Amino acid sequence: MHAKPTYIKKSIGPAELEALLVEIGRQILEEGPESFFPHGCATVEVEFCPDRAREVIGAGACRLGYCGCQAPELTSLASYIDHTLLKPEATLAEVDKLCEEALKNKFASVCVNGVHVRRCAEILAGSGVLVCSVIGFPLGQSATEVKCYEARRAIEDGACEIDMVLNVGLMKSGAVDLVERDIGAVTEVCHRLGARLKVILETCLLTDDEKLEACRISKRVGADFVKTSTGFNKGGATAHDIALMRRAVGEGMGVKASGGVRDQKTAKEMIAAGATRIGASASVAIVRGGASSSTY
Repeated sequence: MHAKPTYIKKSIGPAELEALLVEIGRQILEEGPESFFPHGCATVEVEFCPDRAREVIGAGACRLGYCGCQAPELTSLASYIDHTLLKPEATLAEVDKLCEEALKNKFASVCVNGVHVRRCAEILAGSGVLVCSVIGFPLGQSATEVKCYEARRAIEDGACEIDMVLNVGLMKSGAVDLVERDIGAVTEVCHRLGARLKVILETCLLTDDEKLEACRISKRVGADFVKTSTGFNKGGATAHDIALMRRAVGEGMGVKASGGVRDQKTAKEMIAAGATRIGASASVAIVRGGASSSTY
């Protein structure tokens, strides 16, 4: 791959662009970066019109810097928090307010349902506050193919992190292979498009042994986080579960406490137990040291 530059006069579609980028990456890995970049660096330029940005993003442009998906540095309590609004009656005004609060307090992300991802991504563009979206939510009972589509669509719209719900029924049935296939497929989509994946275990429905097995599966397929709860079931995060999950995945993987974290004291207890992210709708009260009765 040492040919002179080739100028393509015809437009190419998202699938062709994605295939081209994959092939470039494959050849670099196969022949070694020195073969392509003898001077130690190189620049790849992709020019596209604003009205075609969606196609380019769908082909993988998130990896070229569109989303700015760098993980937040844990420098303050706020930097641990996914500022969350998942209730079905959430209005557009409430979504906008969520983003304003995230900008003001410098939260790690806003976590919203997929329909609001693009709106949030536009508001938060360039701010360093990420957009997180949920898939298979809140039951986890969608087909794997549906979860994969949901993840891809959310990433195309600007999500940098995806929180997927474990298929709890399969986990409790001991169908480990099916659970692994489900999580692995979504992990592959997320990583191919430059996003991180969190796996929601819904810990209140699992035994400790099932929680440990779900954590091991998530780690084995390369998911980035395990997460306690949707906030829509009979229980939320506990320090016990966070400590259990942390022991299961080790230090190199994220653990997210979500569901019922409504004050600073509880948030700090979760972090002390091993959480590296907090999902909360009471985020502003948490960082100000107050408390809130709000839910997702």
